[in-house]
Formats: sequence, C-alpha cells, structure tokens
Amino acid sequence: MYSLIIISFTLYFVPSHQQFPRLCVTQEALRTKECCPAWEGDDSPCGVNSGRGQCEDVEVPEQPDGPQYPFSGLDDREKWPLVFYNRTCQCAGNFMGFNCADCKFGYFGADCSERRESLRRNIFHLSRSERIRLVSYLNLAKQTVSQDYVVATATYTQMENGSNPIFADVSVYDVFVWMHYYVSRSALLGPPGNVWTDVDFAHWAPAFLPWHRVYLLHWEHEIRKLTGDTSFTIPYWDWRDAQDCDVCTDELMGARSPQDPNLLSPGSVFSSWKVLCSRAEEYNERGVLCDTTQEGPVRRNPGNHNRNLAERLPTSDDVEFTLSLTDYDTGAMDRSANMSFRNTMEGFGDPQTGFGSSSRLGMHAAVHVFMNGSMSSVQGSANDPIFILHHAYVDSIYEQWLRRHRPSPSQYPDSDAPIGHNSEYHMVPFLPLHRNREYFVSSKDLGYEYSSLLNANQRLAESMRPYLEELQDVWPWMLLAALVGGIVAVGVAAATLATKRRLRGSLWPKKKTRKDLFSERQPLILTKDNVGDDYRNYQTSM
Repeated sequence: MYSLIIISFTLYFVPSHQQFPRLCVTQEALRTKECCPAWEGDDSPCGVNSGRGQCEDVEVPEQPDGPQYPFSGLDDREKWPLVFYNRTCQCAGNFMGFNCADCKFGYFGADCSERRESLRRNIFHLSRSERIRLVSYLNLAKQTVSQDYVVATATYTQMENGSNPIFADVSVYDVFVWMHYYVSRSALLGPPGNVWTDVDFAHWAPAFLPWHRVYLLHWEHEIRKLTGDTSFTIPYWDWRDAQDCDVCTDELMGARSPQDPNLLSPGSVFSSWKVLCSRAEEYNERGVLCDTTQEGPVRRNPGNHNRNLAERLPTSDDVEFTLSLTDYDTGAMDRSANMSFRNTMEGFGDPQTGFGSSSRLGMHAAVHVFMNGSMSSVQGSANDPIFILHHAYVDSIYEQWLRRHRPSPSQYPDSDAPIGHNSEYHMVPFLPLHRNREYFVSSKDLGYEYSSLLNANQRLAESMRPYLEELQDVWPWMLLAALVGGIVAVGVAAATLATKRRLRGSLWPKKKTRKDLFSERQPLILTKDNVGDDYRNYQTSM
C-alpha cells in the first residue's frame, strides 16, 4: 500500500462489458454459475446464431502460485471467475464483450472489421477544446449510472452462495474505482479483523503492468460508448522532472483549494466529486467489502507528503535506468525482486540501483505518495482523476520497454508468481475474461500508440498541433477583422482626401490663368482699404 510503503451532455444509458453484468447477477445465473447473456442483434446467447461467440466452460490454469498467499478456497478471486461463474461467453474473431456485442481493442464497425490505431497524447499537447472535452467526459462518467453493470458489495458466502444476491448500482466512473479496490483488497479469512493483507491480484507482482493496461483500455472503451465519441483517447501526464503537480489546475485536474490545502479548488468540477471504497482498514476490521457509500470529497495536497516514503517525483534519469533493466521480473517476482523492470517500474525497486524492497518508493509508487491524498492508498487511488493520466504514462514506459527489449512471451512467468499473476491466470475482476500474457505485447497490437514514441518529426508536429488548431479556430475572426480594418482604412483615406479638396477650394486662392495675369487692374500692393473683407479672410487662413 502506498500509504504504508462546460459542456453539457444529455445523460443516457449504454451497455457496459466488465464484470457482473446485471443479467448475470440474478439468483438463477448465480445458482447455475452461467453468464452467457443474449446479444441483442439476434437474441441468441453470446450471438451464437450470428457467429459472434458461444457459451463455453471456463478453463483455469493449474500451475502453482508463489508462497505469498498460503490459502486455498477462502477468497472469491481465487481461480477467477469460478466462484461466481464456470460458463461464460467465449467470443470469436474480432468480437469481444460479456455477450460478444463489442469489438476487440483496435477494431471498430458493426462487424468489427475496421482496424484503426488511436493516439494517446501528452495532456499539454491537447487543444483547449480537447481539454474541455476531457474534463466534461470524466464528469459525465461520474454522474451517469451504469445501466448494465453492478458491483458486488458482499462476498459469495455472505450472499448465501448466490441465493441472496447483494450488488449495488454505481456510475460508469465508479465502476472502475470499485474494480481497482476489489482487485487489491485484503482477503477476508473469517470473523471481523481476520484478514490477509499480503495479497493483491493486480499489484506487487508481474501482472501489474498488463492488468493496468487492460483497465485503461476498458475505461477508454466505456467513455467512447458513453459519449459516442470513438476518437476519444486517454491523455498522459509526463511527470518526469516535475517540481510540482503541473496538471493540478482548474482547467485540468483541479487546483488546490485556497480554504483547505487538502481539498480541490471550488473552481474545479472535481471538487464536487465524492469518493468511495477508500477506507480499507475499516472494512478489514468489520470483515466486509466496500458498500459503495460516499465517503467525502477527493483529497489531494501534492508535495506535502511524507518524504521518508518518497523523496520527489521521478526524474528522467530514474526512467532511463528503469528502462535499461533487461529482465521483466526476477526472483520471487514480488516487492523484493532485484534488477526487475516490473518491480522498479512499480516503485519497490530502487531506480538508481535496481535493488528490491527499497526503503523509499520510486517511479509509479512515488507519484501516488507525492499526491498526498486519495491517490496515496492503493484501494482508493482511482477516485482521483489524476490516476488515469498517471497510469497512461506508466503504460507508455511499459510500451517503451517492450519495444526496446522485445522480450519473448516466455519472459512472462507461467508459474510460481504471487496468486493471480501467472501468465494464464484470468485477470480479476474482468468479464470478458483476459489472461495476463495476452497483454505482454505491444500497444500497436491492441490498436493504440503514444505520441511520445513517434519519430522526431511527428513529435514536433504533435507539439505544434494544439496551437495550429487554435489558430484554425480563430482565423475566420482574424480575416473578418482584417477586412473590417481594410474598409475602415479606405474610408478614412477617402474622407481625408475629400477634406483636403474642400480645404483647397475654400481657403486657398484659385490659381490665375495667363489671361488673368495680363488683365490685372488692381494695385500690386494690397491694403485693407482696397481689398476689404477678402484681405482679412486670407490672413486668417494663413
């Protein structure tokens, strides 16, 4: 645990496709242990009549786990998802989802035949409209209840082995908050207070990077479905060498409140958000799961953290050293692993020496500690929207390591990793099912790329893109201003010329012709007496 170690949208419901679809939490579904809902396109289970998939038995690996969790049959997450379901939809081709209604990552279209690569950008390279869109989409997800997805608020035993389903409705955003809590919670061994804390199905071991990769892909996919914006991608925050939280502004993730430095500014939409599943110790003492009750506002006080846990945000040198490590994981494949890319990247290996069980946290974990609030506990960290930007950058470093070292699939361990982390283990708590090794591959195989990994010319173009887009937005107004300015200038010039002509005609004597010169009859010496009023007017004009 890290603490220890304005656009308005019409809200509408859309299908979700992670764990516990609503159709699979009835007494009948839990009794039969079958989660094979019908695809709406043909009303057949898993879309079998259309060749999208079929209902099949779940196969779980038999390889031994590491010694970190010395129990069996006590936790619902063991051999996921067998405690709840032993038959699920197995989708064919490019289809995916709990009922095979969706497309695999990187594929689009009604028949999932359109291959498309999305680009995740540096958040500071987004245009103003893209930044507004990001914040608005996040808030929409927080305010929209997921119609087709519910979360478990009790164990299978507490549900009387499924005869008394206990699930709760949450928002689309909070589905992911709950998932991160559920995968990392302590194991409840019996009466209240009897828990096993040294267990985590997504952290402290090899699946840390693949699990969070799938988590972000599903989160991105849900936002696209919610908004109808298939071009949306998660931006990343490059925190290397940062002296402070430079995404902590009201325009982005929320500035610090002037009234309370531990809260967010009232000028940020995120200041009104309420957190859930953030009180791990309380749940352990009571022997219960998070019940999704709201537990106060998002808390954050970046930089005022415990420096005995983490000194600062990671540096470029820290990242480069981590990337130089050639072995994905080593030894016991837990927090003690030495010279392990995964362990150093996660933050338990020293980013200067590579030795595990570091007295100070680095890399990924250091950023969580630095935020000093909701982000600083493993189970509740996803309540802070910075979590998404942070893990997108972590994933980009993972991708950079994969491309630099090109590891063989055998580098990912088949056995003896901590429970939940062997290569063929199904990731908790996802439905559809994903195996860890399936995401030990390049992001390009999954349909996305990072702007930081483009070539130099492409990176330059990306950095200039928001400025060019903003110019494109204002150029019609600039053209109109230039046109109006030109008209005004012409008008002023014409008025000036006309005025000059009038002045010449009324104030200066007309030029005499040759005839006038020879017909001169007046004296050459003019006096007031012989010119009258004309003399006074001329002098006045001069």
